[in-house]
Amino acid sequence: MANELTHLDRSGQARMVDVGGKPVTMREALAGGRVRMSAQTLRKALAGDSKKGSVRAAAEFAGIMAAKRTAELIPLCHQIALSSVTVEINADEAAGALMVTACAKTTGQTGVEMEALTAVAVACLTIYDMLKALDRAMVIDSITLLEKKGGASGDYRVR
Repeated sequence: MANELTHLDRSGQARMVDVGGKPVTMREALAGGRVRMSAQTLRKALAGDSKKGSVRAAAEFAGIMAAKRTAELIPLCHQIALSSVTVEINADEAAGALMVTACAKTTGQTGVEMEALTAVAVACLTIYDMLKALDRAMVIDSITLLEKKGGASGDYRVR
């Protein structure tokens, strides 16, 4: 299995992948996730007047900040120069959820999947933090890579 996993050497020891010989290309990743909550909590979140301020704005900023710090949080991630990070939060009233999407872009030798996923995870955690006084039964789920573009492994899109 060590031969199949890029972050393990031949002896099974963790390592940072050497991307020095890879070509510099445009890279983009889109990730998503959601925070499910009661209808009452969702209404409060959408009103934008929680005790801590706008839930959406705080979570979007937190997600962007997290993407920029991914290499500090995930031990074997490369420090990369992000050219763009966007985080968007939309309501799905039928599902009783706030849907979070994050898009990360760079021109470099390694992908930005982890940055997009980290942005989504931290945005979801921020939503939870801001609303937990109203609804401790909230559930964070479905954090997933939706799409990636660029790099030697080619493009990927969730079905």
